[in-house]
Amino acid sequence: MTDCIYLVKLGELTLKGSNIRLFEKKLIENIKTYLKHTGSHITLRAGRMYIEADESRAEDIEYALKYLIGISGWARARICEKNIESLAQAVLEEARAAKEAGAKTFKIEARRGDKSFPLTSYEICREAAAPVCDAQLLDVDVHRPDLTVHVEVRERCFVYGNPHKACRGLPVGTGGKGLLLLSGGIDSPVAGYRMLRRGMRLEAVYFHAYPYTSDEAKKKTEDLAAVLARYALSMRMHIVSFTEVQMRIKQTGPENWSTMLLRMCMMKAASAIAREVRASCLISGESLGQVASQTIENLSVTESAGNLPLLRPLIGMDKEEITETAIAIGTYETSILPYEDCCVLFAPKHPVLHGTLEEACFLYGKLDCDSLIEKAVAEREVKTFSL
Repeated sequence: MTDCIYLVKLGELTLKGSNIRLFEKKLIENIKTYLKHTGSHITLRAGRMYIEADESRAEDIEYALKYLIGISGWARARICEKNIESLAQAVLEEARAAKEAGAKTFKIEARRGDKSFPLTSYEICREAAAPVCDAQLLDVDVHRPDLTVHVEVRERCFVYGNPHKACRGLPVGTGGKGLLLLSGGIDSPVAGYRMLRRGMRLEAVYFHAYPYTSDEAKKKTEDLAAVLARYALSMRMHIVSFTEVQMRIKQTGPENWSTMLLRMCMMKAASAIAREVRASCLISGESLGQVASQTIENLSVTESAGNLPLLRPLIGMDKEEITETAIAIGTYETSILPYEDCCVLFAPKHPVLHGTLEEACFLYGKLDCDSLIEKAVAEREVKTFSL
């Protein structure tokens, strides 16, 4: 069997004080969930995590590190003996591999955690670079190199090339639990991802209005929940049939208020589900001013219908920033599929822009739809998505 080793750099949890062990413990639990069938050996030491496994499990490990929240970067490393000759040979091998991939320039960065090693960090860089320069493999560029070879002298010596960037953030499970209002659009999956990076565990709720919204729209949202589950380790989604509620709004409420009344009803339903699943907050993908329902006045109306804190992690982001994140996390291509959700299909031509809380409460009371909301919540479908 051929072993491989990955060196993983921890994220902001290293800034924690006396409770850092709680964050480290949860990070270890999470990576073990990803790698439970791989036979990997995982250790955590001095701000680094090491994963060792059989070569045949390399793809599984790299998949896990791509989605693991709580780490800032990772690299497959070479282990060598604690002498400059072995270090220089490992650097030379990294340079050869990089040259084959198209690199032309390099530099070395060394960290000497073990101060008993006879060379300083500067001396390690100088001596380890010599064979690469002698062989004329790569040119030295200390400012913008194609390849940065990292040398870490710790209890063992590790050599690795350009590390992969990771999700950063805090380990999932260290920041409480929230209920995400998930639609088929671009925004709400990104909002969920951003809260996962704050360590929050998530469940999701999706409002479906069959036959006015298609089964394809429902499947699209399920697919988005499945993508988020890769980061969340698992995702439970509550699918609430809101057809009767929407028809009541259409029949009873003023057209220009239809979207706002619908969002108030959603908040009522989501709050009830959140209490059942012991979530401490609701999460939405709203961004200030992006659409008519997201003016500051209308945001105030929306949140008034719930009785839990409503977090809006995208509130100050523009659409371009949100889209960039959606592309990066793998939700964008699903979000742009042409299957509209209930909010879009029932949107009025001339929506209210600056609704008042007084008028909103009056119109909501006239709907008399609390019993319909309770029925929809009680009859909801629940699906679980795993890694």
